[in-house]
Amino acid sequence: MPDGQLALRLAVALAIGLLIGLERGWKHRDGEEGSRTAGLRTFAITGLLGGVAGALEQIMGPMILAAVFLAYTAALLLYTRMKIAADDNENYGATSTIAALLTLALGAMAVVGEMQVAIGAGVAVAVLLALKQPLHSWLKRMNWEEFRAVLMLLAMGFLLLPLLPDRTIDPWDTINPRTVWIMAIAICGVSFLGYVAVKAAGAEAGLTLAAVTGGLASSTATTVTLARMARQTSGSEASAPMLLAGAILLAGAVMMGRVIVVASVLNAEMLLPLAGPLGAGAAASLILAGGMMLYHRHSAGSAPNLEIKNPFEFKMALKLCAIITVLLAAAKIAQRYLGESGLLGLALISGLADVDALTLSLARMAGNEVTPTMAAGGIGLAVASNSISKAVLTTAIGGKAVGLWVAAGTVVIIAAGAAGYWVLSMALAGD
Repeated sequence: MPDGQLALRLAVALAIGLLIGLERGWKHRDGEEGSRTAGLRTFAITGLLGGVAGALEQIMGPMILAAVFLAYTAALLLYTRMKIAADDNENYGATSTIAALLTLALGAMAVVGEMQVAIGAGVAVAVLLALKQPLHSWLKRMNWEEFRAVLMLLAMGFLLLPLLPDRTIDPWDTINPRTVWIMAIAICGVSFLGYVAVKAAGAEAGLTLAAVTGGLASSTATTVTLARMARQTSGSEASAPMLLAGAILLAGAVMMGRVIVVASVLNAEMLLPLAGPLGAGAAASLILAGGMMLYHRHSAGSAPNLEIKNPFEFKMALKLCAIITVLLAAAKIAQRYLGESGLLGLALISGLADVDALTLSLARMAGNEVTPTMAAGGIGLAVASNSISKAVLTTAIGGKAVGLWVAAGTVVIIAAGAAGYWVLSMALAGD
């Protein structure tokens, strides 16, 4: 290894030790000098020791690296045992000891392995160590349904995903099981994060936060919940129809922003075509929602509470996979045999029930089977039909008072989105 490259890797090994040691030193900064098992300097030296051992391994063979690890482990465990005996501490934690061993390993990895991976792992270790209190507090507040949801999400990502084939399995060369499952994981992950955000903030956060996080999780579920509030608490000023209608439109605006982000992450070519229609629709929705909610400004104590149930369930994941699979095949068949009109018709019908599945399907097809502009038009139609369905749901569940406000806002939003799509199409045609 060239001297310059070796010096860089040794510096990275030292930096990893400094990063982890900084967190450990800050954690125990109030302790007396010499009371810590390992602090900032010890962790920094440990990281550098791992790097030097990795450098020597390239010269003297793997035995030197093994010898350094064994000697360091023995010395660390011996010191830890002596410290426990001296302090008579029966509740001694092993976190610092394990962190020190991991620092040594990451220092060696920075020299003989993938340096970027070692850096990422070092940052992850420091973050996990720093989040001790929030993580422990979260575990104390977690109920069984939430714990099960976390386990299922981890199982979906780390247990089931590697088992799925990474190739198309249908006659139309469209359905890739691993890709479909990744899409389902992404949707479930976003939904669960929205649920966590609502629970962490509490019901007193008010309708604004509930609408925003609800739009991330499920704007349709949020619409149904708010419509029920309008029906149940129609006599309360805080639950006035205009106020709840504004919250419903705000959730819809967040949903449009989420669609833009998700589609653009999957396919960067979708950013510009979607920014026109959905950007205009989201802007109109935000303006209307802000006006409605400001008109009926509410206090935290009188605002209706919004409780979003945990949106993550394994059955929902299977349902999403089925919907995505069917839509992928249907979109490909419609595009092949019916042309663009068939694809847009499918988007219009699919949006009545779900936006995410069609968004993921068309984003994947954009640039290959269809143009990004056509894919954006299909997604825009799906969002429009979904908005109409939510206006109908609001009227049916919450009554005409709140339903009329949502319906009127929906008309304005769809008109703004259509204008944005037309302007963008003209601009692209001019180029």
